[in-house]
Amino acid sequence: MPYFILLILSLLISPSQAREAKPPLAMEPIVGRASVIDGDTLDIHGTRIRLHGIDAPESRQTCLDAQDQPWRCGQRAALLLADLLEGKIVTCQARDIDRYRRIVGICEAGGITINAWMVENGLALAYRRYSKDYVEHESRAVEAQRGLWAGSFDAPWDWRQQRKATSLQADRQRR
Repeated sequence: MPYFILLILSLLISPSQAREAKPPLAMEPIVGRASVIDGDTLDIHGTRIRLHGIDAPESRQTCLDAQDQPWRCGQRAALLLADLLEGKIVTCQARDIDRYRRIVGICEAGGITINAWMVENGLALAYRRYSKDYVEHESRAVEAQRGLWAGSFDAPWDWRQQRKATSLQADRQRR
């Protein structure tokens, strides 16, 4: 009988609700000085941490500013994140583990929630596929035309998909 109840409940809860309802991982916070891998990934003592609920432009990604001039938005996001973290101790609380075996977490430094700061400053997007935690922060960045929102850009997930398709096409042509 308990199995039947669990089956019924699992059918009533959508996959996105189940993802959002997932309890935090029961592990100690990861604390230390962080190295920035890119705009949404840190390394603390050899542990990779993907920032929960956000997606920053890729390191090689370019965007257009308000005058339609290209700028390296992915590189800039990483550099500004590194500036924010310089000399600070970072504390990350794990929420999940992603398919690349990285911790997915919410990180703070100097009283600032890094995930929210990146989105609020237009350096990353709220990654609605996994969380709605930073949608309001994104709305404020859009309204103020900060960072990415001052010009035009491809969403990081679209940019990655386009690069993947281009790479597959090139592989087929080489054969």
